Amino acid sequence: MAEQTTGGNGEGKAPDSPQVRVIAQYIKDLSFENPNVRKLLESQGEPPNLRVEVNVNASKIADTVYESAILLKAEATNNLGTIYDLELAYAGMFQISNLPEPALEPFLLINCPALLFPFARRLAADLTREGGFPPLLLDPIDFAALFMKRQQESQAQPKVTN
Repeated sequence: MAEQTTGGNGEGKAPDSPQVRVIAQYIKDLSFENPNVRKLLESQGEPPNLRVEVNVNASKIADTVYESAILLKAEATNNLGTIYDLELAYAGMFQISNLPEPALEPFLLINCPALLFPFARRLAADLTREGGFPPLLLDPIDFAALFMKRQQESQAQPKVTN
């Protein structure tokens, strides 16, 4: 049976179908602090409280090139003070063409971070382990829910008029 193609490009795709290519992925910013190691060696203190914040950002770099970044902050504390403080910005650069404008923002804030997350998760686990602690194993993140929450918050804010 012969393979059918659409359009003149011979690839079996319509010429206007969205095209996405990962150009690069990288650590944009990284900080790991272990400020109270002496206190922790002398006394373990109470079990740690862990606070994790995740956010995503996106920006346009060039005509069809965009950057999407996961911003991760994790802080473990107990009665002795801060156990560790991790801040990681893990980003990717994506070339995107033929994507309808209304779909661009959700794609950059949902799909791109979903592609980057396993790498950021691995870095967080490795950094905390190498810092002398059990690895921080982040649960999967629903980036669509984060996007919806952001949309609802921006719609709830009162509009400023001059």
